[in-house]
Amino acid sequence: MTYTKVPASIRLVAAILLAAAVAGAPACRKAPPPLAAGIDLPGMDTSVAPGDDFNAYANGGWIKATPIPADKPGYGIFEILADETRKRTLTLIQEAAQAGSAASGDTRKIAGFYASFMDEAAIEAKGIAPLKPQLDTIAAIADRHDLARVLGGQLRADVDPLNDTNFETPNLLGVWVTQGLTDPSHSFPYLLQGGLGMPDRDYYLSPTPHMAGLRNEYRAHIASTFKLAGFEDPEARAARVFALETKMAAVHATRGESEDVHGVVSWKRDELAAKAPGLDWAALLDAAGLKNAPVFMIWHPKAVPGLSALAATEPLDAWKDWLRFHAVERAANLLPKPFVDERFNFYGRTLSGIPELRPRWQRGVDYTNRALGEAVGRLYVKRYFPPRTKAKVQAMVGDLVKAFGKRIDALTWMSPETKAKAKQKLETLKVGVGYPDRWQDYSDLEIVEGDALGNAQRADLFEYRRQLAKLHQPVNRDEWWMTPQTVNAVNLPLQNALNFPAAILQAPYFDAHADAAHNYGSMGAIIGHEISHSFDDQGSQFDAAGRLANWWTKQDFDHFKAAGEALAAQFDAYRPFPDLALNGHQTLSENIADVAGLLAAYDAYRLSLDGKPDVVKDNFSGDRRFFIGFGQSWRSRIRDAALRTQIATDGHAPEQYRADTVRNLDAWYGAFSVRPSQKLYLAPKDRVRVW
Repeated sequence: MTYTKVPASIRLVAAILLAAAVAGAPACRKAPPPLAAGIDLPGMDTSVAPGDDFNAYANGGWIKATPIPADKPGYGIFEILADETRKRTLTLIQEAAQAGSAASGDTRKIAGFYASFMDEAAIEAKGIAPLKPQLDTIAAIADRHDLARVLGGQLRADVDPLNDTNFETPNLLGVWVTQGLTDPSHSFPYLLQGGLGMPDRDYYLSPTPHMAGLRNEYRAHIASTFKLAGFEDPEARAARVFALETKMAAVHATRGESEDVHGVVSWKRDELAAKAPGLDWAALLDAAGLKNAPVFMIWHPKAVPGLSALAATEPLDAWKDWLRFHAVERAANLLPKPFVDERFNFYGRTLSGIPELRPRWQRGVDYTNRALGEAVGRLYVKRYFPPRTKAKVQAMVGDLVKAFGKRIDALTWMSPETKAKAKQKLETLKVGVGYPDRWQDYSDLEIVEGDALGNAQRADLFEYRRQLAKLHQPVNRDEWWMTPQTVNAVNLPLQNALNFPAAILQAPYFDAHADAAHNYGSMGAIIGHEISHSFDDQGSQFDAAGRLANWWTKQDFDHFKAAGEALAAQFDAYRPFPDLALNGHQTLSENIADVAGLLAAYDAYRLSLDGKPDVVKDNFSGDRRFFIGFGQSWRSRIRDAALRTQIATDGHAPEQYRADTVRNLDAWYGAFSVRPSQKLYLAPKDRVRVW
């Protein structure tokens, strides 16, 4: 599931649902008990002691029996559910195409966008010609003023425009528009570091043999891209591009620095040239549509000046080659097959270890979702998300909020004044379930059938202009950052809000036919996780209005930080490879949310029973079914290359370790009779509770 906070990216996993109803048995024989609804019994490996390896106990049978599909970096419940959602969405798109002229404006645009992406013959016939205007503009750059205008014209609200991978095809800077950190009543443009074609600065700077090998592969990929596009001296151009990006990486903030919200600074427009000299800021902002923005939030106050300085000192030829390479790279998936294959060879095979490219129809669905997300989402909700499901999930959300409030009340280490602020934040939390209250208007987005690249570029620009428009509008606390057909969930600290899209609110995460133990252990833990993000090491720094403000006493926050350090140390000890361990601080926010969310979900589950004991099903008590449901929600397999990339760049721990979060809950020890001699056992004093 998501388990993420904007603007971070996310990973999610879920389990295959196995539910069975038992038919009537002859009167002379006792009918077998019903299966524990929601639990995949064959997917377990009960030969493993839960206290030694809970992930293997809950998921070992499935892991042994399930290969990773050749077109994926990993596989689990998240991917299974995402694939099913794509199939549903494809049906909606095909129906839109069949409706023809009878379809509404948005529905026709959906059909036209998808059809254009799928028309490989037209794409092959055009070759690289659709990129010629952009490449001509780059070729015409004669000075630093021209360079700034071209760089500014490429700024977008998302530094990852319409790609088939999780890796960015970058602009020099990213622009993110949302409310101010200390002024929640106004929206501001946030400037973020960009420019790198590989996932992170360490890919350029780390001395390890693994990273050195990837650098060689990346340089070869750049050269191959230039060669495909018909440029002379591809090796020399690749060397210039790689050298420039290496210098960019050297001025980039680290992951830890990027996560320090207190490092964000506010600069007036007129201060940019003095505080980040080098770029022609007037030209850049004019081309970016930002010349009238009076104030900018600088997320990376060291990287932005560093990148700006490079714009003044590095040769224009290097910048022009960098722009050319990324123009082709950005468009690769909408160009003829050799470009698609070359991009996949590096980002898919080399970086993620994926043997095969995904089927084109799946990529077409994803591109359509990104271009016309809420238009597609409106169709999806009408077909697949009935009001009764929304009502049931909203009731579960109410239980989780109530349970979290009780946990706050019960904290013995927190002062009354801090508790009051925490309760205020919880009570004003805005929880969106399924879909937004108001749908996005796509009437100004032009879709031209047969123009695959142009459609994607216009959709990208349309979204950018929508974001810029927020600078002149009242702050919308109800804004959604995910489409209804996204299998994910998100916490939005600046809005003090949560989004749970419709696509994640289905089996196996939430199943109307499963019992409470499963639903609370699976979807309940997801809801609890996202609620908990409002109180993790980052979310706890924002108050009820989404304002960056310290609402803690020093003694309370010191206790909270100490609990976080203990959890970081717990994850530091996990070592998937002999040469690579997890970074517990890098994943701390997600780990805190896992622990706190599971605790709240367990409390909510017990509250749902109204003080009555739960029934035993298939020899599993309610508590056991609850924890198995949680463990199976993290079911997954992942390729080694993808796992290494995740550990280096992701704020989420690998799923196999997230399943072992149970070792911090007292109730888990009682449910499975976990003994001190077992590997996951933690003494009561070492169990991290946080909230």
